[in-house]
Amino acid sequence: METIYRLNAKNLNADLIKSIQEAFKDKDIEITVSEQLDETSYLLSTKANEKQLYQSIEDLEKGKGVPMTVAELQAKYLK
Repeated sequence: METIYRLNAKNLNADLIKSIQEAFKDKDIEITVSEQLDETSYLLSTKANEKQLYQSIEDLEKGKGVPMTVAELQAKYLK
């Protein structure tokens, strides 16, 4: 089982520890703490990415997109 908790550090408290203990009982667990990435900043972090992202947005606005459901997207790209 895997669970991701996303919260501000100021909201850490004993209740969170208790909920983790209740969820995982007597199992060994691994806790990793990392700063949450700002995905937009990451996508715009290089000129090539920025250019591609804005070009894609422009294409969609011009009706050049290909409509797909999430299931179709997964079937096509998550083989």
